[in-house]
This record gives sequence, structure tokens and C-alpha cells, in this order.
Amino acid sequence: MDIELQLKGKVIAAVKELYGQEINENQAQVQITRKDLTGDFTIVVFPLLKISKKSPEDTGNDIGEFIKNSDENVANYNVVKGFLNIELAADYWLNLVNDIAKEETYGYQPVEETSPLMMIEYSSPNTNKPLHLGHIRNNLLGYSLSRIAGANGYRVVKTNIVNDRGIHICKSMLAWKKWGEGATPESTGIKGDKLVGDYYVKFDQEYKAEIKAIIAEKQNEYAAISDAADFSALYSDLKAKKKTKEGLNDAENEQFKACEELSKYAENNAPLILEAREMLRKWEAKDAEVYKDWETMNGWVYAGFDVTYKKLGVDFDKIYYESDTFTVGRDMVLEGLDKGLFYRRDDNSVWCNLADDGLDEKLLLRKDGTSVYMTQDIGTAKLRYDDFNIDKMVYVVGNEQDYHFQVLALLLDKLGFKWGKDLVHFSYGMVELPEGKMKSREGTVVDADDLVDEMVNTAREMSKELGKLEGYSEEEAESVFRMIALGALKYFILKVDPRKNMTFNPSESIDFNGNTGPFIQYTHARIQSIFRKAAEKGIEVADQAPTNVEIGEKENNLIRMISNFPNIVKEAGKVFSPAIIANFVYDLAKEYNQFYHDYPILFEEDENKRMMRLVLCKTVGKTIKNAMWLLGVDVPEKM
Repeated sequence: MDIELQLKGKVIAAVKELYGQEINENQAQVQITRKDLTGDFTIVVFPLLKISKKSPEDTGNDIGEFIKNSDENVANYNVVKGFLNIELAADYWLNLVNDIAKEETYGYQPVEETSPLMMIEYSSPNTNKPLHLGHIRNNLLGYSLSRIAGANGYRVVKTNIVNDRGIHICKSMLAWKKWGEGATPESTGIKGDKLVGDYYVKFDQEYKAEIKAIIAEKQNEYAAISDAADFSALYSDLKAKKKTKEGLNDAENEQFKACEELSKYAENNAPLILEAREMLRKWEAKDAEVYKDWETMNGWVYAGFDVTYKKLGVDFDKIYYESDTFTVGRDMVLEGLDKGLFYRRDDNSVWCNLADDGLDEKLLLRKDGTSVYMTQDIGTAKLRYDDFNIDKMVYVVGNEQDYHFQVLALLLDKLGFKWGKDLVHFSYGMVELPEGKMKSREGTVVDADDLVDEMVNTAREMSKELGKLEGYSEEEAESVFRMIALGALKYFILKVDPRKNMTFNPSESIDFNGNTGPFIQYTHARIQSIFRKAAEKGIEVADQAPTNVEIGEKENNLIRMISNFPNIVKEAGKVFSPAIIANFVYDLAKEYNQFYHDYPILFEEDENKRMMRLVLCKTVGKTIKNAMWLLGVDVPEKM
């Protein structure tokens, strides 16, 4: 039985025996004892004072004495104000170590055929550019959440929705048609997703030049700004001043309106954007030439994505494509229109009024009948529900889409999806480099492949400098370099509260000291080296530890930490936060290293103590491995 539940039961029994009243589990509050106090678990006495009609100290002593006399696992107790601190016997902790030693997946809940099914969507790339640092955070969070959900007893389906249609795709296609001269990944030696991304950047460059030319041609038609020598500088200055407390005066306001009108005119009438819109219309009409180019270029991108996903160590059980889902969503919206869930405006567009839910009206179909992102998400949900009987749906999408998912939850609920209103938008913060934000259109993003390769190179250089991998074959060393690099990348990103914006610093992440992946990986390797040395000395590590030995403070701390791992896994699953796992395993590695430095292991003369410490090392190593697995991080046997 879980010791916390057992202690709750003892508190309930004590209150009934001592004071003649029944209490429930909520009134029996048990928590882990603070580090600055003596004890393992603390019982909060304050909620019981109305029943005992005694002081906090007397009530604590009454209940402490009752529990000590009725539970052989309790060695002692002390009372600090209204807190009863329970100390457990050494043999309880040693028996617990032995129980943990039997379980290979200690901390995880079993998954049954009847377990609820959680679908987790992550990645969601566009096929007009390669994956970048922002995608890395998304993929690593989604993949880790899928493992944490599985460890909490869910059946898990990992899904990806590929944004393979829309004006952004046409921009890359059009630029390739105009300036590509038939370039392919094979002819250029450029990875397919990068090649297509280069033409997306090329489109933006040429598009901006056209906008600038139109503005220069039309500026004289606007009296308020006709004399401006630098339109761009004027517009930027006005936008900045408009946001200040001072604001714009009347003349400046007229200038701002003229700048805004001219800018929008140029953006909407540049020849390139008109051609891109025409290409999108042809694509939706299944024009043979456009459709063939679309399939070809998307094929290049998918091949590139697969390489990156493999590098990152993430995968999917099912991939959906917006080109398949948007028509399904459109049909569902029209069906909802027939049922009176939605309404049509005079211009033929279809909307949903969410005023009763405290939100705005939401466009679902444009006046020309084409779908918007919301419509596509409805269609994707329908296809997913047809494929899987989903109990819980989790969308891993950045926090700039918070409102979108508020609306989607309501729409899906109106359309009859049982999990619609309870969908989870796992809203995470943005990731930046120390240099600042990235922009895909301007080609200033940090490419995911380049970042992984840079991390591997850094791991290689640092490992050689520190002499960590002496005696390794070249193949073994390269495998460990990659393991260290990915461990550094994944851990650094996942240790941060996912809801916060973060700055990723590659050199800081790969340090072998401090709160980093390599530090934890090295701790695991250190534990495995103990067993190799034990084998060299002819010491066979038993499956179970002797229970007739005393345990010291550091040993007790380690066992207490390990015993809490199932609660950590449960909490991480409850609040959808890999950071809880990451920070737990760092604390465990740090505590283990203190134990390692303060207590002899192989050189301990008492055979029972030595064996107990070896079994304890084994359970710590296993817990580190299980925790890091939940983060998608491998740990080496030697390092």
C-alpha cells in the first residue's frame, strides 16, 4: 500500500479512537516533510483542532503516539507547532528499495487494452520551409508528453497535421517556377525542405521589392505623404509614436492613414501576390500542372522532414494532411449550417456567433466558399474521431493560438464531439536564441538540422577536451557524441516551464556541470562504471539489498527521492509538464553525486552495507534512465 494512503488511514483511525469522530481523507492531510525538518512525512494537525478541542502540540502528540504504537513502519515522531512529522523505520526504506529493484519500469502505470486513449498532436509544419528551432521545442514537448501520458496509463496516439495547402505554399511554388530553372534536391545537393524554403525567402524578397516600387509610383497621389523622402521610415516612426502615450496629432494621423492605405494597396496589388492567389485558385480547382508541381515539391519537403525527425528522435503514429481535411471541414460546416448551428451572411460567408460563450463571431467559410484554418481543424478532428475513439485530445501549439483553440473547443462541442469541450491546448511559449527572434520569411531562422549538427560538433570537441571517451572506437565515440548532443538539446528545452518563453543557449546546454542533460547522463554512466568495477573485483551485485543494516542521511535522502518518482510522473501527466520530470531527475542526480562522494561503495568493508549501497545505486540508475526516457533522452552506459 502507498505509505501516504496508509498514514491517512492511520490518522482517520486515530481521530475515531481518540476523539470519537469520523473524518474523511481530505481532512487527513499528509505531505512530504520539508528538508529543514526531521521526518519523512508530515501530518497537518490544524484541520483536526475543532474535533480534538486541544492545542496543536497536544493533538499532534496524541495522534503521533497512536500511529507509532499501531504501525511497525513508524520509528518515531515529533511535533512542530501544528505539524506532526513522522519518521519511518530504516527497514521500511530498505524494503522499499527492494520492491523498486524488482520493477524495470518503476514509476510507470500499466497500460491496458481498455485504458483511455489520448491523442497528442504536435509538429504541425508548413511545407514551405524546413523545421527550425521553434519546431524543435514543439516536437520535443509533444513527444515527451506522449511518453508521460503512456507512463500514466493512457493508450497514446501521436499525430501530426501537415499544413500542405494555402497561399504560403503557393509562394514557394511560384518562386521556384519563376527563378528555379528546374532545380531539384538532386541537382543542387540541397535537402528538399531547405530548397523549398529558399524559394519562400526568394518570394518575400521579390515581393517586398514590388511593394516598394508600387509605393514609390503611387505616393504622389496621397497629399499627406507626397513630400515624404523615405516612406518606410515615416511609416515606422508613425507606428511607433501611435503606440506611445503622446500619440499622433491631427496632421500625423492623416499621414498615418495615408501610409496604411497605400501600404495595404501595394501589398494586395503587387503582381507576385496576385499570381500566388491565382495559383491557389488553380490548385483548389485541381489544375493539372499546378497540382503536379505541388505534389513534386511537397515530396521533396516530406523527405527532408523525415531526416530531421529521425535526427531529433521523434515519430508519429498517424500523419494527417490539410489538403485532405479542409474539404471534410467544409462539409461539416455546411451540415452545421443546415442544423442552425451557424448562419450565412449576405455576402455568402458562413459564421458562428459565440457571444453566449463570451467570445466573438467566428468566420468558418469565406464568401467564395473556401475554408479557413478553423474549418480545416474541424475536418481534421472529424477524420481523427473516425479513425480513433478518442477520450482526450491534446494540441501542442504555441501560445499565440490560445484564442483559436478556445473557439475550436466550442465548435467541436456544438458539432457533437464528446471530447470537444474538454480538448487540451498545450500552450507553450516561444523559444529564441540569445541574438533574438527568428523570421522565416527573411531567412533568419535557426535550421533544426544545422542546430543538431552544431550540437554534435560541440559535444565532440568538449568530450575530447575533457578526455571523457578515451579508449572508445571511433564508431562508439560518435554514437556517444550524438547521445550527449541530443541529451543536451532536449533537456535544456524541456527543463523550462513549457508555458514560459525561453532563450536557448547551445554552449550553456552542453556543459557537463550544472542543470544540464550531459551532467545527468554522466551520473548514469558513473553508476554503470561502479558495476563494471564490481565485476572486475569479483563482486556480484544481488537483486535485493540486505535489510539488517543502518542507513545514513544521504542514503535515506536518495531512497525518499526515488520513492516519490511515481508521484512526479503522475503530477507531470496531470499538468502536462515535462519540466517536472526534468527538474526531478536533476535533483536526483545531484543528490546521488553527493552520496557518491561521501559514502564508500566498493571499498565499504561491511559486506551488507556494501551490497545495500550497490542495490541502491542500481535503483538510482534505473530511475534516472526511466525519467530521462520520458524526456526522450537516452543515457549512455559509459562516458
